[in-house]
Amino acid sequence: MHTLFELLKHLPVRCKFINYFIKYIFIDHVALFFSTQCSFTLNVSGFPVADMTQVTLPQRRVMLSDLITEEITGCFQQEQIKELKLYKIANELLQTERAYVTRLHLLDQVFCAKLTEEAGKGTFPVEVVKGIFSNVGSIYTFHSQFLLPDLETRMSQWASTPRIGDILAQLAPFLRMYAEYVKNFDSAMDLLKQWTERSVQFNAIIQDIQSQEACGNLTLQHHMLEPVQRVPRYEMLLKDYLKKLPEDDPDCSQAEKSLNIISMAATHSNMAIRKMENLKKLMEIYEMLGGEEDIVNPSNELIKEGQILKLAARNTSSMERYLFLFNNMLLYCVPKFSLVGQRFTVRTRVGVEGMKVLETSNEDYPHTFQVSGKERTLELQASSEQDKEDWIKAFKETIEIFQQKNETFKSASKEVADEVSVKELGKRAPRWIRDNEVTMCMKCKEPFNPLTRRRHHCRACGYVVCYKCSDYKASLRYDGNKLNKVCKDCYFILTGRADAEEPVSGKKRGILEIEAAQVSGNSFLCGFLQYSTDRTKPCQRVWCVIPQHDALVLYLYGAPQDVKAQCTIPLLGYQVEDVQRSVDHPPTSFRLCQSKSVHCFTADTEEVKLRWLKVIRKAVIGEIPECQTPVDDNLANGSTI
Repeated sequence: MHTLFELLKHLPVRCKFINYFIKYIFIDHVALFFSTQCSFTLNVSGFPVADMTQVTLPQRRVMLSDLITEEITGCFQQEQIKELKLYKIANELLQTERAYVTRLHLLDQVFCAKLTEEAGKGTFPVEVVKGIFSNVGSIYTFHSQFLLPDLETRMSQWASTPRIGDILAQLAPFLRMYAEYVKNFDSAMDLLKQWTERSVQFNAIIQDIQSQEACGNLTLQHHMLEPVQRVPRYEMLLKDYLKKLPEDDPDCSQAEKSLNIISMAATHSNMAIRKMENLKKLMEIYEMLGGEEDIVNPSNELIKEGQILKLAARNTSSMERYLFLFNNMLLYCVPKFSLVGQRFTVRTRVGVEGMKVLETSNEDYPHTFQVSGKERTLELQASSEQDKEDWIKAFKETIEIFQQKNETFKSASKEVADEVSVKELGKRAPRWIRDNEVTMCMKCKEPFNPLTRRRHHCRACGYVVCYKCSDYKASLRYDGNKLNKVCKDCYFILTGRADAEEPVSGKKRGILEIEAAQVSGNSFLCGFLQYSTDRTKPCQRVWCVIPQHDALVLYLYGAPQDVKAQCTIPLLGYQVEDVQRSVDHPPTSFRLCQSKSVHCFTADTEEVKLRWLKVIRKAVIGEIPECQTPVDDNLANGSTI
C-alpha cells in the first residue's frame, strides 16, 4: 500500500497559482480515486510565489502531499465525526439512564420501602408515604425493566444497528405516567416537610438514609426532583440527536415520531406544573381576601396584581387600593390592617365581559387610566408611566382573549335560541318538564313551595315556572290557535311585543346559573347521589354533573332540570377517599377532602360509585376524564354520558 507521498513522486502534478492560493489541483489517478469523497481548495499562503520559483519539483511534491493528505483526511473525518457524535449522544442517553435508574431505586426501594415498613407498625399513616412518593414505583419499574435494558442491548449492537429512534418511539408513550408524579410534587414536598417536623421516627429514617454513601450527600427532596426534570432531558437529547442525523437516515422518521410524543409528555408535565402553581396562587389570594367566594376555581387564572391609587370622583383625592386582574374578572380591593401578612377586602367585582380600558390625562395626577365595566367605572393612577402601560396592556390583552373565546359560543347559542324560539315555538307541542325534575322556577329561579309559589307549566316551551312568570296567555298554532298559559319570555316572542333576548330579571347571569339539562346532556358523568357536608346532618339527594366544558368542576343541582346549581365543587387538588363499610357510612360512600372542607357522597349501587370514582380521580389531578357508559337510558334516573 503506497502512501500519498509515494504516489505523488511518480505522478505528474499540474497546479495553477493565483496570488497565494492553489485554486485547483489535478492528480491524474489519485484525483479520480478521491473525487467521489471530497473536494477542496488548498491554502498555500505560507509560501510566497517568489520563493516557489526556487523550490525544486520534488520539494513541491512534498509540500503538496502534506497539504493534500491533510485535506483529504479532513474530508473523511467529517463523516466519521458525525457518526461519532451520534454515538456520543446515544451513549450519553445510556449513561444518564443508568444513573437515573439508580436514583429511582434509591427513591422506591430504599426511602419508600423503609418508610412504608415503619408505617406498617403504626408509627405514622401509610397514606402519608403514598402521598409523598405517588407513582414512583411504576416509573422505576418502567425504566429498570424496559427502557434501560433496551438501550443497553442497542448500544452493544451499535456497529450493526446505529440508531435509538425506534426504541424511543416504542416506549415514549409510557412517559405520560410522569404527569401524575409532577402534579403531586408540590403536595409531596408539603407532606414531607410536615411529617419531618411532626414525627421523630419519620425524620430519623430519612436522616439515616441521607447519610449513606448512595445518597451522595444529597437530600430526599433533591432526589425527588429528578423525575420532574427527566422528561425535558429526553427531549433535549433527542433534539440534538436529530440535528446530527442525516435527513435520509432510516432512523430519522422514528426519531421525529418519538420526539413528538416526548414533547407532548413534557408539555403535559409543564402544563400540570403551571396548573398547580396557578392553584397555589389562587389559594394564597383566597387567604388574603378572607375566604372570598369563587376564587379557588380551575377556570380562574391570575393575570396581574398590584397596588394602585384610585381617584375619588368628588374631590379627586387619591386612595390606596389593590387590584387582582383575572382572566374573567377584576377584583377592586381595599387594604386592611393585619399582623399576619397582606389582607384585603373586596370592594367591587368587575366582569371582563363588556369591560373597556382608556388612557386618561389629569394635570394634577399623572399616569392615570380608566377601567369601565357593567358594574362600575374606576379612574386609577399608576406609580409610573411604565406601570400604567403595563396595566393597560394587561387589561387589553385580557379583554381581547376573553372576547375571542366567547365570540363563537355566543353566536352558536344565539343561532340555537333563534331556531327553537322563533321557528318552532307554538307550532308543535313541547315536552313538559316533570314537576319533580326542578326545585325552582326555571325563569326567575325562585324556589318552589306548596303554599305561596306553586309549579305551573308554560304551554309553549314546557318549562316549569311560578305563577308570576306564567301569568300570560298567547295563541298556539299546535292547539288550533287557542289561548294558552305561557311564560313571559314566550309571550314576548309569540306576540312580538318586546325583545325577549335579555333575561326577565335583568340581572347578570351568575356562575351557578347554568341549566342542569344543558350540562347533563354534554357531561362526562351525571346522576343522583346522596350528599352531605357534615356527618351529623342528614344527606340530601342531589343531581350531580361533571360537564365537558368544565371538566374539573362538580355541579350540584336540586333536580335534573333546575336552571341554577345549588353549589359547585372545584375538584382539582381534592383527595378522594373510598369509604369502607361502617356504622356511619354504607359501602357505596366516598368522600372529597381538602384542608377542612369535606364533601360526603353515597351512590345507589357499587357500580355507580365506581364510575364516579373513576371520573373524579382523574379530575382531582387535572386530567380530562373519559365519558362513562350510560347506566340508564332515562337521564333523570341514573348516571349517563
